[in-house]
Amino acid sequence: MKLAFSTLGVPGLPVPEVLALATAHGYHGVELRAHPEEPVHIGLGPDERTDVAAEFKAAGIEIMGIAGYTRVAAPGDDEPVLDELRGLLDLAHDLSAPFVRVFPGAAPGRPREEADATAARRLGTAAEHASALGVRILLETHDSHRTGADAIRVLGLVGHRQVGALWDVMHTWLGGEQPSESYAALAPYLGYVQVKDIASADDTTPLPLGAGVLPLTECVDVLCRHSWEGWLCWEYEKRWYEAAPPLPELLGRGREHLARLLTDAA
Repeated sequence: MKLAFSTLGVPGLPVPEVLALATAHGYHGVELRAHPEEPVHIGLGPDERTDVAAEFKAAGIEIMGIAGYTRVAAPGDDEPVLDELRGLLDLAHDLSAPFVRVFPGAAPGRPREEADATAARRLGTAAEHASALGVRILLETHDSHRTGADAIRVLGLVGHRQVGALWDVMHTWLGGEQPSESYAALAPYLGYVQVKDIASADDTTPLPLGAGVLPLTECVDVLCRHSWEGWLCWEYEKRWYEAAPPLPELLGRGREHLARLLTDAA
């Protein structure tokens, strides 16, 4: 497996500094948070996109994915959601990134069947654009669909190879799933895995990997048992927890922790 970290952990950091961190600490790739407050977002022009792609190529670091905020099960008209998603897919294509992350985002209290059908319809429509670009859309286990069992209700309706799953290990754990259950549900669709650590279900302030309660050992074990080969991406939510320790000083130990888990599971 290859290791990456998300720029959610270094909000606003310029691309050259992100690349310097990845290189210094032995990460193979970076998940780019696509938001207007970040250096990389859908508003970038063609020349800027070319420059970002060239910087990553020169550094030998992969852009593992584009982390968007499109909520595919949200209420409202389809077209604004699809426009945003197409913009993210175009950005990923221009940067040679294989994945675009989306959220479910169903409104609280909305009937489950309606939310599932809305998400599946939008993902199915966007899948054709994704296929033409060679980019895969990944529905993250998050918010209204936080478990593997939740996600596959949508993915099963879509039934398109360009639409898959992103396993966020915190959300499946908060949803009461064991890692073996999450993997069994998501395996046919799995694009990559987001790892992190927290103190408890009531305190989700980010911690160094291995310092909290999330079942990272079990997650890596189940992936290795099934010979899964893909990305482990550390999503350290510094943007939402300003008091959390800075990610750069944790990256080296985080990579060592993941490498140790992989070695022990082998």
